[in-house]
Parts: sequence; structure tokens; C-alpha cells
Amino acid sequence: MKIAVLGTGMVGRALAGRLSGLGHDVVIGTRDVQQTLTRTEPDSMGTPPYSGWQKDNATVRLATFPDAGTHGELVINATSGVNAMAALEATGSENLAGKVLVDLALPLDFSGGMPPRLTIANTDSLGEQVQRAFPDALVVKTLNTMFKDIMVDPARLPGHHNIFIAGNDTGAKETVTTLLTEFGWQQETIIDLGSIQSARATEMYMQMYFNLVGVLDTFEFNIAIVRA
Repeated sequence: MKIAVLGTGMVGRALAGRLSGLGHDVVIGTRDVQQTLTRTEPDSMGTPPYSGWQKDNATVRLATFPDAGTHGELVINATSGVNAMAALEATGSENLAGKVLVDLALPLDFSGGMPPRLTIANTDSLGEQVQRAFPDALVVKTLNTMFKDIMVDPARLPGHHNIFIAGNDTGAKETVTTLLTEFGWQQETIIDLGSIQSARATEMYMQMYFNLVGVLDTFEFNIAIVRA
């Protein structure tokens, strides 16, 4: 499949590298290709410059947001929450129409330190805002409740643990489920929460998640739902 990953940070790179390794035709989208390639300093999250990663992942092409959107049969929004809408607008509604748009972005504000503050909560979610802004896209919220390495390799953790999806279109969720199983998620560990409104729940879990990061001193954990 032709896949566009929007965002050159650590999450976008993890997804693009794994998808390319699985045989997909992957493009990473950025605002300014030349600026991204010539950057020499780590980004705001401490991620090393993109150019080094690109040398090790030559099969993944870097493109502008609109070119990436044109390329992708499926689009993954792996941008930071504060930049998500601008990146999607730059990609273009015409390039998102009719396509599955996998949304990982989280509305987090780190200005006050850890844990971050949610800028959207309770009565709305970033996932819902993306769906409203791009009504012809088939938005599915997923992969936003765990660290990047576990997203693409759930076997890093022993035993049973879960991942969630939320979206309005059944076919889109089936497509995303297939992609998740390629990453190694078992069908029975994927829980469909319902409509895109359920993105409120997974986004608000980030308050708990970052508290746990502080307490456990690691990102290597996930939710396991245990039921009778």
C-alpha cells in the first residue's frame, strides 16, 4: 500500500520505518523538505536530526505535506497535537478526501512541565476536531495510548495487552485493524470503542499515562484489559 506518514519526529520515523520494512511504499511528509534535511540540532523532544535517520532508511522518501498526501492511499497523522491541524491543512482536504486518516496526534501542552496538560478534553477531542475539519476523510483514532516502540512492535511487552480504535466508518476501522495486525497486534487485543467521539477517552488517558511514566520511570508499558 502507498502510505503517507505526516511528521518527521520520533513517532513518524518509527511508523515509517516499520511500514517500509513490511513492504509498504512509504513517504514522510514535512513542511519544508530542505529545511528538514539540513537541520543539525535535535528537535524539541530531543530527537536527533532527520538526515541521519534518512541515511539508514533510504527506502522512505521525504516529501512536502501536499506531495505526501497525493502519494498516500492511507495517511497517518503522526504530528504533534499543536501542529496537527496546520499539517493536515497543508496536506490538503482534496488529498485526504475518501482516504483512511489514522490520527495519533495528542492535544498536549508541555509548557508547565510533566505531566503535560490536555488542551482539549471532556466535551471534545482532537480526533473529533480533525474529523469535523476534514469531513470527507475517514478518521480513525488509534496508537495514541502507548510509546512509539510498542506501537509498531507489541511483542516488546510480555503477555496480553490492548490497543484501541475509534472512528465513524466501519470499513476504515477494518483497514486499520489489518494494519495493526501487520505490526503484530493480535485481533483479540484490538478493542473497537465505537465512534470518533470515543477519542475523548483515549486522549484523556494521557494524564494517567504520563503520571505512570513518572512513577514507573519507563515508557515500556501498556494497558491490559482483564475481563471474566
